[in-house]
Amino acid sequence: MINGAHIIIYSRDAEADRQFLRDVLDFAPVDAGDGWLVFKVPPAEVAVHPTDGGGVHELYLVCDDVEATVADLTTKGAEFAGPVADQGWGLLVSIVLPGG
Repeated sequence: MINGAHIIIYSRDAEADRQFLRDVLDFAPVDAGDGWLVFKVPPAEVAVHPTDGGGVHELYLVCDDVEATVADLTTKGAEFAGPVADQGWGLLVSIVLPGG
């Protein structure tokens, strides 16, 4: 029985993105050794979407109040690619990782 999943984010500036996940998103770090830093994340789902070409990798974070969460993360230094947008199925905003 599968009891978890592992997400890998490839980054041009891994240290900046690690600090962001730890300090801004408040994900708990778990030292995996050999320079790896893994973070505990809340319960998650995995989605597979069809594509005709190379898709992008996306990580969605779920919250109860997106406007309050954006305001909180902004005070912690998070940058967003644009405003919160209603997608019909929910509200969406994109966070820009420090590492690009």
